[in-house]
Amino acid sequence: MDVIILTGMSGAGKSQAAHFLEDQGYFCIDNLPPIVLPELVRTFLKGQGGEGFAVNKLAFVVDIRSKEFLKDFGKALTELEKLESPYRIIFLEASDHVLVSRYRQTRRKHPLSDGLSLVEAIEKERALMRGIRARATHIIDTSMIALSALRDELQYIIEIEDEMTMDIHVESFGFKYGIPGDSDVTCDVRFLPNPFYIPELKMLCGKDQGIIDFLESHEETEEYYKKMMDLLCFSVPLYIREGKARLSIGVGCTGGRHRSVYFAERLASGLKEAGYRVSLHHRDIEKDPRYSRIEDKKA
Repeated sequence: MDVIILTGMSGAGKSQAAHFLEDQGYFCIDNLPPIVLPELVRTFLKGQGGEGFAVNKLAFVVDIRSKEFLKDFGKALTELEKLESPYRIIFLEASDHVLVSRYRQTRRKHPLSDGLSLVEAIEKERALMRGIRARATHIIDTSMIALSALRDELQYIIEIEDEMTMDIHVESFGFKYGIPGDSDVTCDVRFLPNPFYIPELKMLCGKDQGIIDFLESHEETEEYYKKMMDLLCFSVPLYIREGKARLSIGVGCTGGRHRSVYFAERLASGLKEAGYRVSLHHRDIEKDPRYSRIEDKKA
């Protein structure tokens, strides 16, 4: 049986994620106290043997609405493991200012807002959910991704069958917009020559041939790529040995449009050639550099 526990911060997109999982054939149960989770799985497992309702794809939404029962989360996972039923925990999160903005736009009430400001409620929730986040097999930061990108991430996760092979996610970003919250490894390519200052290259992106030719005309580009691939080819098998299921690699330049996009494309291609499953996302590629602040040329 395929069991997904969908959890995370209020306002991070769990409702949209649950709807997507339902569309993919998952039987979804929302606002579930963790303590009853093992018994439900046990019931559905019996159904697979012809004793009841046959379901082989389950998704449980567990969040702060069941705050009185969150202390039972660890106990529930222990019981699940006794059933020898594999599960994945998908944790959705977003930055505080994004969550505040979403709540203000929707005018919804935060589950912990009684007697607290919205900022204080979010801070309290993050503290209460810290233990669950630490046990997550997949963390998705929805701060700066569209709904379609969230669906792509979920699709990629549910299609993984070989749990002994690591899932590697490569994401380009701009430092001026913040580092992705789930990055395990961060590559800073701001030392590479910046095409932003060349008028005919400014409006291009790292996928365009003009940017590729410009960056590859500098020896340090190729040298850094080789060093990063050597490091990853050394460390990824060791991560797998330690049981890590997902590695998130962030590649950042100042604006997230030129150097980081080029380098993320190269890293993703190199890792695929090395035999790893790789997903790729360019977080800030659509931002218009004409309306960005002029970066420090020494950056």
